[in-house]
Amino acid sequence: MDRERVGSVMIGACVLVCVFCRTFFALVPSLHAQIQSTPLTTWAVTIVLPPKLMAGHPATLAVLGVDGKLASNVTVDLGKGQTVKTDRTGRAFFTVPATGDYLLAKASGASVAALIDPAVGASEPQGITLPPVVSVRDHFWICGGGLRGDADANSVRMNGQHALVLAASPECLVALPGPGTKPGPASLTVEAPGVQWSATTTLVALEFEPPTPALQPGRKGQLIVRVHGSSQKLGIVVQNTTPGVLRFQRGDGQEVVTGGGEENFVGVKVQAVTSGDFSFRAYLIPAPEIPEAERYLRAAVSFAPKDLQREIKSLADRLAHHPRDAEIVRIELQQIATQTMAGDFRTLLDAARAAL
Repeated sequence: MDRERVGSVMIGACVLVCVFCRTFFALVPSLHAQIQSTPLTTWAVTIVLPPKLMAGHPATLAVLGVDGKLASNVTVDLGKGQTVKTDRTGRAFFTVPATGDYLLAKASGASVAALIDPAVGASEPQGITLPPVVSVRDHFWICGGGLRGDADANSVRMNGQHALVLAASPECLVALPGPGTKPGPASLTVEAPGVQWSATTTLVALEFEPPTPALQPGRKGQLIVRVHGSSQKLGIVVQNTTPGVLRFQRGDGQEVVTGGGEENFVGVKVQAVTSGDFSFRAYLIPAPEIPEAERYLRAAVSFAPKDLQREIKSLADRLAHHPRDAEIVRIELQQIATQTMAGDFRTLLDAARAAL
């Protein structure tokens, strides 16, 4: 899933003026996901799938428009002639193929992957898992037993407040914290017919502070990304989306670590290039999921060019036998991805990289 945060400022000829109040530093795919998107904003979409599906069982997906709102009447291609269209809630109910190890979903140029697990008989559910740190403005996964593929059949609460279930399968949900959810320690409850689970996590908010003093074109400064809700050192990805206006001095895509403590923040060195609005994305680096990454890579082998098939298989084997090499594998996948055009192979590579 794509986790975008956008901040915007105006770099004038003499002064940098923050227009943060009208653009929000927030997660684009989920900031106002409860509000419906209009046809004009669905030309570029984000497809939200549960990270794991169950073969032959029902599931729910969601589609978000470029404005981050749930988008209705979007047709999603699920492969093998199966398509679904999102309803007025921006979601679509479908049945997972009975065979296969993965599902590729495509719509309006977007393509995402999810793993398919074999169907299992009735068993005693073992509880749920979720990320240890969750953004209050980002959707997140919850995986466990006894869940339902119909998103509305599951209820998720965080500190007593309802969270919106965007996507669902019998194994995993994708939920979005409610608009009033506050940063800090959070208790979570999940209910589905016949089961009720509880767990804990930490909710954080990432806030943006513009360079101080104000920048002029050609001048250098620092963007601050501040964490509220946790004193832990957290890994964050910061990506520059307007390099023609503002240049990140250490590359337009950076992985940084906050300092931790009561004043938990990280600075990104920047230089103004010209006048105009700029935007960037910032999101938490999730904990690696090595078995999932290995499965995506094995699925990618058959789609890879012949000269890359042995290398992709070797990277999957490396994860299986040397999981501590996950960071090395991720860097190699990044290098391959930069030379790979959009398509099924690239989608599976991106899924493997995201899992690492």
